[in-house]
Amino acid sequence: MPRFHCPAPLATGAELDLPPGAARHVQVLRLQPGDGITLFHGGQSSADPGGEFDATVVKMGRSDVRVLVGAHHAIEREAPRAVHLLAGITANERMDWLVEKATELGVASITPLVAERSVLKLKGERADKKIAHWQAVAVAACEQCGRNRVPVVHAAIDLAGWLRSPGQGLTSPETRDTPQRLLLSLRAGTVPLREATGSADGQRPVLFLSGPEGGLSAAEEELALQHGFAPVTLGPRVLRAETAPLAALAALTL
Repeated sequence: MPRFHCPAPLATGAELDLPPGAARHVQVLRLQPGDGITLFHGGQSSADPGGEFDATVVKMGRSDVRVLVGAHHAIEREAPRAVHLLAGITANERMDWLVEKATELGVASITPLVAERSVLKLKGERADKKIAHWQAVAVAACEQCGRNRVPVVHAAIDLAGWLRSPGQGLTSPETRDTPQRLLLSLRAGTVPLREATGSADGQRPVLFLSGPEGGLSAAEEELALQHGFAPVTLGPRVLRAETAPLAALAALTL
């Protein structure tokens, strides 16, 4: 059954117009009144009912689609461990691919990192448009893979700015629920990712920092280390900037 993200409040028995993107998709699929679809809100807050709803198309207009919301199903397909990704912005369509696949693998949030070696530098209106585009990529990936919680794509920021920003969720390293900070690094002294997380930390959230093409600069790595990031390795091979965080996500969430 086709799945659509619907950010409007969902409740059994309600009738509502689908948002423009979902309505266009319904029309492209040539669905008709009486056809069934699945809706999910996708919010991350505890106030969101989560799960997904059956729905039935009741009206097809030229540009609008109205549906009747049916039964709620408390289905969640989230990873057992929340992994937040701080990823150096990669060039061209590679960042789109990273956001899409990271969403499929269960990432909890993505922060595009404007690193010293990032080819794509974002600011102002261009940055806003890119973030909106990547958020839409995450939504589409959730529709495809079955997730009912859409990961947030945060505003692009450099590492120093991120470390100064409030709400990192990293205020108390002694707290069990405080995310563990991991840094993908080629420097000496790294430990394998699985060894760094350990079986005892199987449910602890993780913040995983990786660089763009060419990696993080020495100054950025030092800054990360000074703020509690532990250097880890994914093995003897050097992975591409868009592949490495996905390999880490797969190891941590599957």
